Amino acid sequence: MPVTGLRLDLQWFAQEKTEPATPRKRNEARRKGQVAKSAELPAAFILVAVLLVIVLFGGSLKNGLYGLFTAAFSEYLRMEITSETAMRIFSDLALRGTLMLAPIMLASFLVALAVNYVQVGFLFANDPLIPKLNKLDPIKGFKRIFSLRSLVNLAKSIVKFLIIGYLVYVTLMAEKDTLFALGGLPVEDLFGYAASVTMNLGLKIGAALIVLAILDYFYQRYEYLKGLRMSKQDIKDEHKMTEGDPLIKSRIRDKQRRMALRRMMQEVPKADVVITNPTHYAVALRYEASDMDAPQVIAKGADLVALRIREIAREHDIVIMENKPLARALYDKVEIGGFVPAELFQAVAEVLAYVYRIKRKV
Repeated sequence: MPVTGLRLDLQWFAQEKTEPATPRKRNEARRKGQVAKSAELPAAFILVAVLLVIVLFGGSLKNGLYGLFTAAFSEYLRMEITSETAMRIFSDLALRGTLMLAPIMLASFLVALAVNYVQVGFLFANDPLIPKLNKLDPIKGFKRIFSLRSLVNLAKSIVKFLIIGYLVYVTLMAEKDTLFALGGLPVEDLFGYAASVTMNLGLKIGAALIVLAILDYFYQRYEYLKGLRMSKQDIKDEHKMTEGDPLIKSRIRDKQRRMALRRMMQEVPKADVVITNPTHYAVALRYEASDMDAPQVIAKGADLVALRIREIAREHDIVIMENKPLARALYDKVEIGGFVPAELFQAVAEVLAYVYRIKRKV
């Protein structure tokens, strides 16, 4: 394959969105209101919740409805219609209706709030509220109509229609003997039977819709994560944006190391002694009895750095002593600027005593 063709293939592969979204991109999408959410899930749970409230509070709802009709036909019809009586009738009807529907509205609100919280958590985003002119583009709208998402929504609607039709058919066929005998039942029993069958059918449909809504949620989550996928180049660009260019950071770290090494070498002439390995390690110690509780490591290094420490020590007539275990112990246990630990006091004291004897002789 020619080199140019290979380069183009590599560029295409780098731009292909095959990688999962990074946490930063997920957070940005969430701030914009883009989350994995199924609109079917709250609707299905609200339907079941309303039916359960009707089952639990059916008696009070029946009494409230009965009282509403009683007041309408026995009290309100006898009143003289004026502005005051009309306002009183309207207020009374609104109050009775609100009290009668309060359990249903409260259950619907709480269930919708709980289901949406389980899906996306607490989220407030104003980006979806901002009008976008590109949504008015007829070409993009035509594409959305015939997109894969539209076909999936159509398939979901057909599946729901078939399931609901099947449940209605099975339920009514199980009650066909009773349905044929409804003509001989009193009106009150007829309404009671119709309400019972309706509630039974509603709960079955609600349970089926919940199952479909859960499947729809997983599908929406799959589509959401798929839409957030990134290419390898996108991840590299994001890393550069957040962490900085690795090449520049490497140069900065290298410059910082050189500056630290230069400062350390400037401290070597202040040392009292340099303890060596002899060739692999070198540790420069300084001790002032007047203001130090313990000797201080002012420079240390290995290999080439150790060689440079020894050269500076020779240039400034600093005593160099070979002590392999002590040099290695100081190199491993004490940082630059740190003080000699208690377990090494004895060995370092012997070295310093030897150095002071040599200096006195000189």
